[in-house]
Amino acid sequence: HITPEKFYVEACDDGADDVLAIDRVSTEVTLTVKKDIPPSAVTRPIYGVLGTIRLVAGTYLIVITKKKKVGEIFGHVIWKATDFDILSYKKTMLHLTDIQLQDNKIFLSMLNHVLSVDGFYFSTTYDLTHTLQRLANTSPEFQEMSLLER
Repeated sequence: HITPEKFYVEACDDGADDVLAIDRVSTEVTLTVKKDIPPSAVTRPIYGVLGTIRLVAGTYLIVITKKKKVGEIFGHVIWKATDFDILSYKKTMLHLTDIQLQDNKIFLSMLNHVLSVDGFYFSTTYDLTHTLQRLANTSPEFQEMSLLER
């Protein structure tokens, strides 16, 4: 969900009430609840947040807008991110000079080129950041940690 003040990332899991709120001015990230999302927010589906990047014009949020199933590991689906959106935290570019606007445009083009290269994979239920060998040799406590905590 997008408002002039914040980005709201809502999970699609059944029963999930928490919403990630990203302030577009302070860049502060907090947890809130669905009822805090204003009805005026523009809503669109995404499949994940790749991250943020700071360019000349300010901070941008990179989100996954398309995905393709490429396989499974032990019953866990592995997805390939196939399309992305780069969303500006800033509402306007009026604060930039012509040279800064041109530089920012070049950096956005370079970023779009990198994102168009194959190789962005993810899973919402399986840890792709560790090898199978390492996962087999970890402690039970590590196995019980959420993917975020790992």
